[in-house]
Amino acid sequence: MLKGINPLLSPQLLKILAEMGHGDEIVLADANFTAESLGRGKPVLQMPGIGMGELCAAVLSVFPLDQYEERPCAYMHVGGTAPDYRSALQREVVERAVASGDAQAAQFEAMERFAFYDRARKAFAIVQTGELQAYANFLFKKGVIAEPLRP
Repeated sequence: MLKGINPLLSPQLLKILAEMGHGDEIVLADANFTAESLGRGKPVLQMPGIGMGELCAAVLSVFPLDQYEERPCAYMHVGGTAPDYRSALQREVVERAVASGDAQAAQFEAMERFAFYDRARKAFAIVQTGELQAYANFLFKKGVIAEPLRP
């Protein structure tokens, strides 16, 4: 255990997050996500006892979002719903990120399921949770933590 670090951030997950570079993306996936096939050749971490809302909050507590990207956060759009529809879980994740100051609601983008899969194939890593809510898949693009440029 470390002071100030959410206990859901396991040593394996912290290692993955630290190894990611600017512009790399991580997928936080539900229990039904095709993590092993889409994640072939990259780190795939199983966290079966963890729910999506809690894991997103934990990751975003230490993860800088890409400030040069208009929408560094994405979630899988619920098929057959209006384009602006967000499930209760998706709303929860967005609201928690906004409340904690880790993201703004406008930084989240809904992605059609197969477009999300294509983007997941290119991600740095996939973390599969035990979340049983359908369409509970999120993607975050890493930014930088940097000192101001020296004149």
